[in-house]
Amino acid sequence: SAPALGSAPWHLEQPKLWLPASLIVALQAVAGVPNVSCSGAVREQHGCDESMHRCAPPDVVVWPQDVHQVQELAALCYRHDVPMVPFGTGTGLEGGVSAVQGGVCFDLSRMDRISELRVEDFTVAVEPGVTRKALNSYLHSSGLWFPIDPGADASLCGMAATRASGTNAVRYGTMKSNVLNLRVVLPDGRLLHTAGEGRKAREGGTVLRSSRRLLCPEFLDDVMVDACNRHSGLKLPVAPTLFMELHGSQHSVAEQVQQTEELVQQHGGSRFAWAQEVEERQRLWAARHDAWYAALALRPGCKGYSTDVCVPISRLPDIVVEAKRDLQEAGLTGPLVGHVGDGNFHCLLIFDPEDLDETQRIKDFTQRLGRRALALDGTCTGEHGIGLGKRELLREEVGEQGLATMRQIKATLDPKNLMNPGKVL
Repeated sequence: SAPALGSAPWHLEQPKLWLPASLIVALQAVAGVPNVSCSGAVREQHGCDESMHRCAPPDVVVWPQDVHQVQELAALCYRHDVPMVPFGTGTGLEGGVSAVQGGVCFDLSRMDRISELRVEDFTVAVEPGVTRKALNSYLHSSGLWFPIDPGADASLCGMAATRASGTNAVRYGTMKSNVLNLRVVLPDGRLLHTAGEGRKAREGGTVLRSSRRLLCPEFLDDVMVDACNRHSGLKLPVAPTLFMELHGSQHSVAEQVQQTEELVQQHGGSRFAWAQEVEERQRLWAARHDAWYAALALRPGCKGYSTDVCVPISRLPDIVVEAKRDLQEAGLTGPLVGHVGDGNFHCLLIFDPEDLDETQRIKDFTQRLGRRALALDGTCTGEHGIGLGKRELLREEVGEQGLATMRQIKATLDPKNLMNPGKVL
């Protein structure tokens, strides 16, 4: 959904809380002096993600090395009433890492160990800083594969926080379906295992037993196809396009191809092109994964902002047509891509952040898109999360009572409101 960290923030907010020197020394005593930084550049890097929300840097950044250090660091912050903000890779799209009330940023990237691979159980234990590409590289020789693919090489902790989806969600589910147990450090440093310590039991094996052969139904609108053609050297017809992948024996795949062509033709589709060679398949999927860069190339020098919604699959054509009409009327550049197997799609908005009128039109469009999704019995975010930008939409989605219940749960777990304050609730 977005590239790795690297784009500059629009604005830099001064932190609202300055930490006492004694706390900095205490943090250094736990994590080690090299793993604590108050550098302005480091703080700025950790105060923003890939979203359009302004940079709000923490007061200090720490790099814990293991869960015990996380516990000790959290306990220190809790005793001093200092906010804590976790940081994975910075590829989020809703301002989740912005330290809007200052405090301590916990950069978890150095907690990247992988352990307890159980091939026979299809399970593996990972630390929060492990990225999806690193995990799949580790799993390669085992014959296993981690299917959640949001686009960016995100950290697994960040993917769990936003319930990431991706290209393979139809068959393998979202992050929610692939996480069996979480080890959680509570605000005061206590440790919680959400399914009990050491437990990895599955509620069902429905995913493994699934008979569905269709994988990766990915939608690209005509603008996105044109951008991918230019950026990746493809020669696809410039028209709304659906990427599909079929699995099975040679005979089974041939039957599925025939059935798929018949179904699509019945609904007015055309121009089939099946890629059977590994190299060609990889080339097509690489182009899809580079869609973000292809979209940015439509307006060199501009920035990108990706928003997402999710609706019942039957309503997906309606909202896509409405979104494209809205983009045209608003005069915005916004190619559409989607993990449409679960009704989830993204609009990659390319704009000049110095153009305040265009920026406002971007914000207005994203609000209208979210409300369209709600009107179609969907949700205002498929996998990006609420963060800073969709708090009002969340209120409209779950209602005041829903928000009140969420606040009660947060107050129980985080009575001082130190865990990433100023965001969803």
